[in-house]
Amino acid sequence: MESRVRVLLLSAALAGSTLLSGCSLWPFHRHPAPDSVPVEVSDAQGSTPPVVDPTVTRRQVKAPKIKSSDFELGGFIGTYSAQDFGVNPVYGARLAYHVSEDYFAEGLFGTTQTGLTSYEQLSGSSQLLTRSQRQLTYYDVGFGYNLFPGEIFIGRGRAFNSAAYLEGGVGATKFAGTTHFGVMVAAGYRVLFLDHVAAHLDVREHVFTYDLLGFKKTLHNLEPTLGVSVYF
Repeated sequence: MESRVRVLLLSAALAGSTLLSGCSLWPFHRHPAPDSVPVEVSDAQGSTPPVVDPTVTRRQVKAPKIKSSDFELGGFIGTYSAQDFGVNPVYGARLAYHVSEDYFAEGLFGTTQTGLTSYEQLSGSSQLLTRSQRQLTYYDVGFGYNLFPGEIFIGRGRAFNSAAYLEGGVGATKFAGTTHFGVMVAAGYRVLFLDHVAAHLDVREHVFTYDLLGFKKTLHNLEPTLGVSVYF
Protein backbone atom coordinates (compact mmCIF):
# COMPACT_ATOMS: atom_id res chain seq x y z
CA MET A 1 0.00 0.00 0.00
CA GLU A 2 2.76 2.37 0.92
CA SER A 3 4.62 1.62 -2.32
CA ARG A 4 1.55 2.47 -4.34
CA VAL A 5 1.29 5.88 -2.61
CA ARG A 6 4.94 6.56 -3.46
CA VAL A 7 4.35 5.68 -7.11
CA LEU A 8 1.28 7.93 -7.22
CA LEU A 9 3.16 10.89 -5.69
CA LEU A 10 6.10 10.40 -8.06
CA SER A 11 3.76 10.36 -11.05
CA ALA A 12 2.07 13.55 -9.85
CA ALA A 13 5.44 15.25 -9.43
CA LEU A 14 6.54 14.28 -12.94
CA ALA A 15 3.24 15.53 -14.42
CA GLY A 16 3.60 18.88 -12.62
CA SER A 17 7.13 19.43 -13.86
CA THR A 18 6.02 18.67 -17.42
CA LEU A 19 3.13 21.17 -17.13
CA LEU A 20 5.43 23.90 -15.81
CA SER A 21 7.93 23.36 -18.60
CA GLY A 22 5.10 23.61 -21.16
CA CYS A 23 3.95 26.95 -19.75
CA SER A 24 7.30 28.49 -20.63
CA LEU A 25 6.30 28.23 -24.30
CA TRP A 26 3.39 30.70 -23.87
CA PRO A 27 3.83 34.12 -25.58
CA PHE A 28 4.01 36.11 -22.40
CA HIS A 29 6.79 33.93 -21.12
CA ARG A 30 8.96 34.27 -24.24
CA HIS A 31 12.16 36.21 -23.88
CA PRO A 32 12.76 38.86 -26.61
CA ALA A 33 15.50 38.06 -29.04
CA PRO A 34 18.52 40.27 -28.73
CA ASP A 35 18.60 43.13 -31.20
CA SER A 36 20.90 42.74 -34.15
CA VAL A 37 23.99 44.84 -33.80
CA PRO A 38 24.79 46.87 -36.98
CA VAL A 39 28.11 46.10 -38.48
CA GLU A 40 30.15 49.20 -39.22
CA VAL A 41 32.14 49.18 -42.42
CA SER A 42 35.36 51.10 -42.26
CA ASP A 43 37.71 52.14 -44.98
CA ALA A 44 41.43 51.56 -45.12
CA GLN A 45 42.12 54.41 -42.66
CA GLY A 46 39.61 53.01 -40.17
CA SER A 47 37.01 55.83 -40.52
CA THR A 48 33.33 55.15 -41.17
CA PRO A 49 32.03 56.64 -44.47
CA PRO A 50 28.86 58.80 -44.23
CA VAL A 51 25.52 57.43 -45.37
CA VAL A 52 24.97 60.41 -47.72
CA ASP A 53 27.92 61.96 -49.50
CA PRO A 54 27.55 65.77 -49.20
CA THR A 55 29.95 66.40 -52.08
CA VAL A 56 27.94 67.21 -55.25
CA THR A 57 29.63 67.42 -58.63
CA ARG A 58 28.62 70.72 -60.18
CA ARG A 59 27.62 70.87 -63.84
CA GLN A 60 29.62 73.28 -65.95
CA VAL A 61 27.28 76.02 -67.24
CA LYS A 62 28.36 78.50 -69.90
CA ALA A 63 26.60 81.82 -69.31
CA PRO A 64 25.87 83.89 -72.44
CA LYS A 65 28.19 86.86 -72.71
CA ILE A 66 25.54 89.33 -73.80
CA LYS A 67 26.86 92.80 -74.37
CA SER A 68 26.12 95.15 -71.51
CA SER A 69 25.34 97.97 -73.95
CA ASP A 70 21.66 98.53 -74.60
CA PHE A 71 21.80 99.62 -78.24
CA GLU A 72 20.92 97.37 -81.16
CA LEU A 73 21.61 98.13 -84.81
CA GLY A 74 20.59 95.98 -87.77
CA GLY A 75 19.01 95.61 -91.16
CA PHE A 76 16.12 93.66 -92.66
CA ILE A 77 14.64 92.51 -95.94
CA GLY A 78 11.16 91.28 -96.81
CA THR A 79 8.06 92.13 -98.78
CA TYR A 80 5.83 95.21 -98.62
CA SER A 81 2.20 94.77 -99.62
CA ALA A 82 1.14 98.25 -100.76
CA GLN A 83 -2.63 98.33 -101.12
CA ASP A 84 -3.59 98.86 -104.79
CA PHE A 85 0.10 98.79 -105.80
CA GLY A 86 1.05 95.13 -105.41
CA VAL A 87 3.54 93.22 -103.29
CA ASN A 88 7.14 94.31 -103.73
CA PRO A 89 10.56 93.71 -102.09
CA VAL A 90 11.48 96.00 -99.20
CA TYR A 91 14.68 96.58 -97.27
CA GLY A 92 15.58 98.84 -94.39
CA ALA A 93 17.42 99.44 -91.13
CA ARG A 94 16.56 99.58 -87.45
CA LEU A 95 18.10 101.16 -84.36
CA ALA A 96 16.78 100.11 -80.95
CA TYR A 97 17.47 101.16 -77.39
CA HIS A 98 16.58 98.62 -74.69
CA VAL A 99 15.29 100.58 -71.72
CA SER A 100 14.99 97.43 -69.59
CA GLU A 101 14.56 93.69 -70.00
CA ASP A 102 10.90 94.25 -70.89
CA TYR A 103 10.73 97.55 -72.79
CA PHE A 104 12.57 98.99 -75.77
CA ALA A 105 12.31 101.94 -78.14
CA GLU A 106 13.07 101.58 -81.83
CA GLY A 107 13.52 103.67 -84.95
CA LEU A 108 12.78 102.12 -88.37
CA PHE A 109 13.57 103.06 -91.94
CA GLY A 110 12.34 101.17 -94.98
CA THR A 111 11.92 101.68 -98.70
CA THR A 112 10.32 99.83 -101.61
CA GLN A 113 9.44 100.41 -105.25
CA THR A 114 5.69 99.95 -105.71
CA GLY A 115 4.13 98.47 -108.86
CA LEU A 116 1.24 99.33 -111.12
CA THR A 117 -2.33 99.53 -109.97
CA SER A 118 -5.01 97.30 -111.50
CA TYR A 119 -6.36 100.35 -113.38
CA GLU A 120 -2.95 101.05 -114.92
CA GLN A 121 -2.54 97.42 -115.90
CA LEU A 122 -5.98 97.26 -117.56
CA SER A 123 -5.72 100.61 -119.35
CA GLY A 124 -2.37 99.72 -120.86
CA SER A 125 -0.95 103.21 -121.31
CA SER A 126 -2.30 105.40 -118.52
CA GLN A 127 0.34 106.07 -115.82
CA LEU A 128 -0.94 107.58 -112.59
CA LEU A 129 2.54 107.98 -111.07
CA THR A 130 6.04 108.48 -112.32
CA ARG A 131 8.82 106.08 -111.34
CA SER A 132 10.15 108.43 -108.66
CA GLN A 133 6.65 108.86 -107.22
CA ARG A 134 6.27 105.08 -106.94
CA GLN A 135 9.18 104.95 -104.51
CA LEU A 136 7.68 104.44 -101.05
CA THR A 137 9.82 105.33 -98.04
CA TYR A 138 8.78 105.30 -94.39
CA TYR A 139 10.27 106.47 -91.10
CA ASP A 140 8.74 105.07 -87.91
CA VAL A 141 9.39 105.44 -84.20
CA GLY A 142 8.00 102.63 -82.07
CA PHE A 143 7.86 101.43 -78.49
CA GLY A 144 7.91 97.69 -77.79
CA TYR A 145 7.28 95.23 -74.99
CA ASN A 146 8.84 91.77 -74.64
CA LEU A 147 6.01 89.32 -73.98
CA PHE A 148 7.69 85.94 -73.51
CA PRO A 149 11.43 86.17 -72.83
CA GLY A 150 12.93 82.70 -72.63
CA GLU A 151 14.98 80.21 -74.62
CA ILE A 152 14.69 78.24 -77.82
CA PHE A 153 16.32 74.80 -77.99
CA ILE A 154 17.96 73.41 -81.13
CA GLY A 155 19.11 69.85 -80.56
CA ARG A 156 20.09 68.54 -77.13
CA GLY A 157 22.99 70.78 -76.23
CA ARG A 158 22.08 74.16 -77.74
CA ALA A 159 19.84 76.77 -76.15
CA PHE A 160 19.46 80.36 -77.36
CA ASN A 161 17.88 83.34 -75.63
CA SER A 162 14.70 84.48 -77.35
CA ALA A 163 11.70 86.75 -76.89
CA ALA A 164 8.38 87.46 -78.57
CA TYR A 165 7.35 91.10 -78.55
CA LEU A 166 4.68 93.59 -79.56
CA GLU A 167 5.36 97.06 -80.87
CA GLY A 168 3.42 100.17 -81.78
CA GLY A 169 4.39 103.60 -83.00
CA VAL A 170 3.91 106.52 -85.35
CA GLY A 171 5.74 107.71 -88.41
CA ALA A 172 5.72 109.30 -91.81
CA THR A 173 5.43 107.65 -95.22
CA LYS A 174 6.59 109.42 -98.37
CA PHE A 175 4.61 108.19 -101.38
CA ALA A 176 3.18 109.65 -104.59
CA GLY A 177 5.15 112.85 -104.12
CA THR A 178 3.71 113.71 -100.70
CA THR A 179 4.41 112.76 -97.09
CA HIS A 180 1.65 111.10 -95.08
CA PHE A 181 1.40 110.75 -91.30
CA GLY A 182 0.46 107.26 -90.09
CA VAL A 183 0.67 104.63 -87.40
CA MET A 184 2.52 101.32 -87.20
CA VAL A 185 1.77 98.15 -85.24
CA ALA A 186 4.00 95.08 -85.23
CA ALA A 187 4.62 91.67 -83.72
CA GLY A 188 7.99 89.95 -83.79
CA TYR A 189 10.25 87.21 -82.52
CA ARG A 190 13.92 87.70 -81.61
CA VAL A 191 16.56 84.96 -81.20
CA LEU A 192 20.05 85.68 -79.88
CA PHE A 193 22.16 83.17 -81.85
CA LEU A 194 25.50 84.60 -80.70
CA ASP A 195 26.51 86.60 -77.64
CA HIS A 196 25.89 89.88 -79.48
CA VAL A 197 24.06 88.94 -82.71
CA ALA A 198 20.30 88.47 -82.95
CA ALA A 199 17.89 87.45 -85.71
CA HIS A 200 14.44 89.02 -86.05
CA LEU A 201 11.21 87.87 -87.64
CA ASP A 202 8.71 90.75 -87.79
CA VAL A 203 5.27 91.43 -89.23
CA ARG A 204 4.30 95.12 -89.38
CA GLU A 205 1.23 96.93 -90.56
CA HIS A 206 1.49 100.52 -91.79
CA VAL A 207 -1.71 102.55 -91.80
CA PHE A 208 -1.98 105.99 -93.40
CA THR A 209 -4.40 108.04 -95.50
CA TYR A 210 -3.58 109.48 -98.92
CA ASP A 211 -5.40 111.34 -101.71
CA LEU A 212 -4.46 110.12 -105.19
CA LEU A 213 -7.58 110.12 -107.35
CA GLY A 214 -9.41 113.04 -105.79
CA PHE A 215 -10.69 111.25 -102.70
CA LYS A 216 -9.09 110.17 -99.46
CA LYS A 217 -8.36 106.52 -98.84
CA THR A 218 -6.86 104.73 -95.86
CA LEU A 219 -4.21 102.16 -96.76
CA HIS A 220 -3.34 99.11 -94.66
CA ASN A 221 0.04 97.91 -95.88
CA LEU A 222 1.41 94.64 -94.48
CA GLU A 223 5.16 94.07 -94.23
CA PRO A 224 6.74 90.75 -93.15
CA THR A 225 10.54 90.95 -92.80
CA LEU A 226 13.56 88.96 -91.65
CA GLY A 227 16.56 90.77 -90.22
CA VAL A 228 19.85 90.58 -88.32
CA SER A 229 21.03 93.01 -85.65
CA VAL A 230 24.14 93.58 -83.53
CA TYR A 231 24.30 94.78 -79.91
CA PHE A 232 26.83 97.44 -79.04
